Parts: sequence; C-alpha cells; structure tokens
Amino acid sequence: MNTLSFSFVIPVYNRPDEVAELLESFSNLKYHEPFEIVIVEDGSSTDCKPVVDAYIDRLDISYFYKENSGPGDSRNYGMERTKGNYFIILDSDCVLPPDYLTDVYKSLEKHYVDCFGGPDTAHSSFSSLQKAINFAMTSFISTGGIRGGKTQVGKFQPRSFNMGISKKAFQTSGGFGVIHPGEDPDLSIRLTDLGFQTKLIENAFVYHKRRISWSKFYTQVHKFGLVRPILNSWHPKTSKLTYWFPTLFMMGFLSAIILWLLGYSLGILAYVAYFFIAFLLALISTKSIGVAMKAVYAIGVQFFGYGYGFLKSVIALKILGKKPEEAFPYLFFKHVE
Repeated sequence: MNTLSFSFVIPVYNRPDEVAELLESFSNLKYHEPFEIVIVEDGSSTDCKPVVDAYIDRLDISYFYKENSGPGDSRNYGMERTKGNYFIILDSDCVLPPDYLTDVYKSLEKHYVDCFGGPDTAHSSFSSLQKAINFAMTSFISTGGIRGGKTQVGKFQPRSFNMGISKKAFQTSGGFGVIHPGEDPDLSIRLTDLGFQTKLIENAFVYHKRRISWSKFYTQVHKFGLVRPILNSWHPKTSKLTYWFPTLFMMGFLSAIILWLLGYSLGILAYVAYFFIAFLLALISTKSIGVAMKAVYAIGVQFFGYGYGFLKSVIALKILGKKPEEAFPYLFFKHVE
C-alpha cells in the first residue's frame, strides 16, 4: 500500500447549514496527518461559500461552483480536482465522529482495498423522525443490512453517503454515472467487474441527518425502487429475487386486507406480527416508544414506496419496452464539463 493521502469530496445543493455542521466535525477529527476537503457546489441558488470561508484558516478546503449536473457528476468533478490519492465521498447532511478518519486509515493499513463503505447511524440529538427513518433504512428486518450493518448479506456495495475510492479505481472506472439515485451501486458493481476489491469498515460510521419529511422520504424510496430494475438491466448478473420482496410485501398486504374484509384473518395477522416484531426491535434500538411507532410507519412507507416504484419500472422496461431515459427522464442528469 502506498502512503495514503486523503481527499474528501462533498457535493452540495442549497444546504449551507449542513455544510457548517459537517465542517465543524472535520475540525474535531483526531487524525493528525494532512487531509483535503473539496466542496463542489452543484448549481445551488443558495451557496455555502461564506460557510467555507469561515473555516478556510482551520481546514485545507477547496471550493468549486459549477452548473447543476447531479451528485454523481459533481463527485467526479471534485475527484478530478483533488490533490490526494484516496478519495472519501460524503453527503452534505453527514457529521463525522472524531475517530472516523483514524479508523479508516487503520483498516486500510491492515487490509487495503480500492473501495470501501461505512455505515450510517443517528445521533442522539436527531429528531424522532430522523431516528425512525434511520432505523427503517439500516435495520436488518427492513433492508437486510444492505446499507452497511453488521448483518450484511452478500457482497457489500458501498453507498455514496460514506464511501472511499482510490484514485486508481476512479480513473479506471470513470467514476459515477449520471443516473440518480443508483449511481453508487452502479459504480460499486463496475468496480467489482474491473477486479477491484470492496469492503465494509464497520467503525467508519457517519451520523446521517436525513433532513426529510414523510413525503420526501416516500419520494426517495420510490426512486430507489424505480432505479433497481434499470441497474438490473445494465448488470443482469446482479439481479436477485430479493429485489422483488418490497413489491410482494406491498401486494401481499393489500391482498391480506381484502381477505380480512371477506372474513379471512390469517394473512393480516402475519403482517401484524411482522410489524410488532419491528416495533420491538426499534424500541430496543432507540429506547423510545414514540420513535419505535414512527419506525413502524417508516418501514411501511419504505416498502410501499420502493415496491410500487420497482413494479412501475419493471412494467415500463420489460413489458412496454421503454428505454430508462425515455421512461424516467427525471432520474438522469446531463454531464457538465
């Protein structure tokens, strides 16, 4: 392993307050070697340049403003302009714990890989909604551990809210595509196909704020569902039956309600049992009845949003024969030089 020189790359879109919190957490890192921070303003109408200027004497920061082209293209833009040889991609709504970079370095020093991912979690100061959505997005009972839990199933695919990639891997792969969301699993799959190793660094977690409402959460998971059949069409060998589970869950739930109204209660009782178990796990995890109740609702929103999006995308691509860019143009950005 060559000497590691880290460069953080953070795309930003109209979120200066979040950048202030993230930069403050950078200033509290215990890592004693130099590292670089590259902020890429993705065509924001409310830019974070004044926030960056406030930290310019405390941190090694480069700031770039460009036309809006989406987070994937903005990350590529930033990585092309870094000084380091190992890039760490973060979302602007993340906050780093003090040992983050130390844990990353120790893990890569022990077992070097050209791409890693870390988990996300909720800070004790987060709102009950943020904690509930965090549980739904990270719990094994709802996502199967795909976002970096200890119960991870199958080959780990790093996610771009907390992802590291070597300069060599970036240059070989060409970086992120212009689809969003879905640009991170697409890149992870291509890196694997190119022979690069990936891994999860469990200790390298971030506090992921997710400042979203219920409606925005539904929109987010709905897009996740739309994107998955597109990724399956691009990378057929990664297609799995498990991707159908949210759709089957949604359709089964609706069928169970109809059967219950007709006097058959077994199906609805199975769903009641599932949500009760989810409630207990959320209660144990968060130690809050209110958060646990919201977590159950968040799981429902997640399954229905993703499941409906997945089904709609399968119909558009497989049955109607549409191209992804034709069926869902709002999922694709234009590249900006």
